[in-house]
Amino acid sequence: MSLPDRIDPRPPRRIYRWDLDKTYLQTEFDSLRDLVRTAFQKAHQKVAVPGASALIRELSENGDSRLCIVSGSPKQMRAVLEEKLKLDGVRWDEFVLKDNVGNLLRGRFRALRGQVGYKLPAILESRVHAPVEAEEVLFGDDAEADAFIYSLFADLIAGRVDERVLSQVLEAGGVYPDDAIRVREAWKKIPVGDPVRRIFIHLDRLTPPAHFTAYGPRVVPIFNYFQAALVLLADGHLTAPQVLKIAVEMVQTAGHNIITLSNSFQDLLRRGLPLQQAAVALSQALEGPNKLLAAMRPMPDILAAFSKRLAALGTPPPPPPVQAVDYVSLIHHALPRNHKGRSKPG
Repeated sequence: MSLPDRIDPRPPRRIYRWDLDKTYLQTEFDSLRDLVRTAFQKAHQKVAVPGASALIRELSENGDSRLCIVSGSPKQMRAVLEEKLKLDGVRWDEFVLKDNVGNLLRGRFRALRGQVGYKLPAILESRVHAPVEAEEVLFGDDAEADAFIYSLFADLIAGRVDERVLSQVLEAGGVYPDDAIRVREAWKKIPVGDPVRRIFIHLDRLTPPAHFTAYGPRVVPIFNYFQAALVLLADGHLTAPQVLKIAVEMVQTAGHNIITLSNSFQDLLRRGLPLQQAAVALSQALEGPNKLLAAMRPMPDILAAFSKRLAALGTPPPPPPVQAVDYVSLIHHALPRNHKGRSKPG
């Protein structure tokens, strides 16, 4: 009996898609000086958003997931960005960067800042090669159009957006004809399904969470990655000990403390996130002796108080149904401020 030459990895059960700037990395690009400083930073000078690398590492622990990164950073930064990810212990499966030099040479000036015509075809083409049953969780930020693009991606796959609406969105978004063709071709190759479970939007610019209500409960704005970890615990992507490891790292390396973490928990409760079982699981995880959790010793009392509050609230209502998103109206809020609309095709 001959053995196979190789053993192919098992197909991913979950796909985690991440943006980089302001989602994973603390990046400033609001001025020319910021852009120049960012372009010349070495890998060790780049700083990850607290908890982001720990969250990615914990999500990869089961070995049945894929990490796909699509960033608006230029291709010329690949070496330094890859080095930074390696320094943080992050392993990725796909890493797509923007061809800004190519856009300049071709006179595609809208594409330099535009995200719809860049990210939407990129993630649709990636989904073409994913197993039909693979679930997805996406991570972005409030500096660009991530909530819009990710939600549109999810609803295209689920069949909740038709060709007419897509055409209006691509037109309003100033998407170049070749990128629009890529969107449609990839979309038609993807079996209809509803794989996107959550969309997390890191509030780098402190946008009020209510700003994202129009996208429905699938989109969860977060002020930090402890909040994302709590929701992912409730959704079954993480265990309670994994969430505590993320919290410990944020306490030990990023200046967070029990007060900031408890406030983050309470913020999610006020917004109606279903964290009842997550609170119970965290309480149980903190009961035993564990040196790693020494920094979290006050947490049991906080969780006990949360549990009492949750019990007083009673059984949470069932999650609301997925609502229809008006992408034609929302596209205008998702565009860069100096967007001029569709011009001569390039």
